[in-house]
Amino acid sequence: MTKPRTGGVCLAAITLAALVFVVPSPARGQDPQTQDPQSRQSASQDTGLAVGDDPQQANQQAGAQSQQQPSDSNQRTLPEKPAPQNQASSSQTKKEQENVEHEQKTGTSKDRVFWLMPNFETIEETDKVPPMTVSQKFSTTVRGLIDPFEFGEMTIAAGIGQASNSIPEYGQGFEGYGKRYITAYADNAVENFMANAILPSLLHQDPRYYQLGHGGVARRTLHAFSRLFITRTDSGGEQFNYSEVFGAGMAAAISDYGYHPSSDRSMGNVASVWGTQMGWDLSLYILKEFWPDFRKKYERHHAAHSQQ
Repeated sequence: MTKPRTGGVCLAAITLAALVFVVPSPARGQDPQTQDPQSRQSASQDTGLAVGDDPQQANQQAGAQSQQQPSDSNQRTLPEKPAPQNQASSSQTKKEQENVEHEQKTGTSKDRVFWLMPNFETIEETDKVPPMTVSQKFSTTVRGLIDPFEFGEMTIAAGIGQASNSIPEYGQGFEGYGKRYITAYADNAVENFMANAILPSLLHQDPRYYQLGHGGVARRTLHAFSRLFITRTDSGGEQFNYSEVFGAGMAAAISDYGYHPSSDRSMGNVASVWGTQMGWDLSLYILKEFWPDFRKKYERHHAAHSQQ
């Protein structure tokens, strides 16, 4: 997923607010008084008591029944049903299991946020993924940059820049729009290569986002925020996220002083672009954390309907 300089933070914030309402809250213990009648009936059958019966009277009845019924040593007993070996897998849909297997095999995801935006570097529900090779870090970055969604996103970004007359030196008309489009695409490419491919390869850092996937909204949001400054290494440890922090800053400097007009060439503008990039990346991390919950809820609902 790309990280445009402008326009994405508000959209991601709105998306987060919407996802918060669909994220299931942590499981809470049920009050025995609020259990459904079927559960209470099952509990009463296990203990030999009916709801509302006197325990002493029930014990007397059980004793009388045991005296009336002779024991039969040849009575057949049903074998106990073995417990499922993998409860997590049994609760997953077929599509979810395929996604997990794909992550474990390739180390990348085939997920798309809202089924449109590439989300190839988000890992869900598992830590057992192979480390990314240098070739994979570059190929995954290229895969996102040549995705059809990327070109559509840049079309919108260039249109917003045209309407607001950003970088006035480019002018208006088709020529001005073309320059804004090329510049927006180049900005994304430079930032993605620096933060997801070049620096992670040189520093042996893992550019993937590992979803926490459990706990409350505050805890998971804090986890997403921490990923700006903490990342995994290729060996599985944790380290300061040099690739993210310095990658965004270096990309801002390269683009501003490399091919942007002279009016953009100042350290103040570089700092402003760096701050915007970090804010956008935080929004993306939060989206990456909560989006799978929404997707799984939808897929399970769809699977349940298709079986009816």
